[in-house]
Amino acid sequence: MRWLAAVLLVVLVLLQHPLWLGKGGWLRVWDVDRQLQQQRESNKELETRNAGLDAEVRDLKQGYDAIEERARFELGMVKPDEVFVQIPDQPAAGKAAAAGKAPPSQGRPKAVNGKTAGNH
Repeated sequence: MRWLAAVLLVVLVLLQHPLWLGKGGWLRVWDVDRQLQQQRESNKELETRNAGLDAEVRDLKQGYDAIEERARFELGMVKPDEVFVQIPDQPAAGKAAAAGKAPPSQGRPKAVNGKTAGNH
């Protein structure tokens, strides 16, 4: 009777082996499910980025406001009747003054509407 129980136990183990460790076993299914969740998260991030890029493209196609904003902040361009003023950031000026050096110009370019001081 003991040998029958041992044979049944061996048969049970042999039947369970493909279920847990085989090509389509549970361990493989869990691993593929984890990879699927990671890919879904990555896809959500990419969809969000794509939606932002799509909105930016629509803005650039529809009006000149987005183009003008990019020209001002990325290229430092100003209109013919504007004065260009650049203001350095306060923290950089405070550190440079304490060190006895001239502050680097790290501010954002600003344009002021109106005529220049020499053109009345």
